[in-house]
Amino acid sequence: MIGRLSGLLAEKNPPQLLLDVGGVGYEVDVPMSTFYNLPALGERVTLLTHFVVREDAQVLFGFLSAEERATFRLLVKISGVGPRTALSILSGLSVGELAQAVSLQESGRLIKVPGIGKKTAERLLLELKGKLGADLGLPASVASDAQADILQALVALGYSDREAAAELKSLPADVGVSDGIKLALKALAR
Repeated sequence: MIGRLSGLLAEKNPPQLLLDVGGVGYEVDVPMSTFYNLPALGERVTLLTHFVVREDAQVLFGFLSAEERATFRLLVKISGVGPRTALSILSGLSVGELAQAVSLQESGRLIKVPGIGKKTAERLLLELKGKLGADLGLPASVASDAQADILQALVALGYSDREAAAELKSLPADVGVSDGIKLALKALAR
């Protein structure tokens, strides 16, 4: 398996690039998040890769971060999500945004990604729950529906994800939605 490529960036045609590694040109498909952070043509770049071998093709997928590649690998393990769909998801949402959508069980954010329908979005939320987002500022798994609602309300009111998650941690675990929102707003107003 090819795990990493390091070479000169020869061509960039979204979502594909050509990487010259010691005179051999590798065609690598990348998510748009990686594509936008690539250096100029002729510059050296190192990509972590995932190699897919199918009956009709051999395709290399490249990523600038280990976090992106790990998320891609999680996505392709889900039934009905192939490498192209996984690439589309990572092009439409950052790893952090995807983890937040999974933590808050927001299928609406996933449906906005081209190629993701309601059933696929729900399957993604179910399969990724607890596997994604543990190292974000968000609780790894929101303890209750009430906490998820409080977090969503604070974000809707204009607070950042980080502020809302930090305030959620300071609330009692058994707090109701309306009381939790009131307590959080009081604390955030200080």
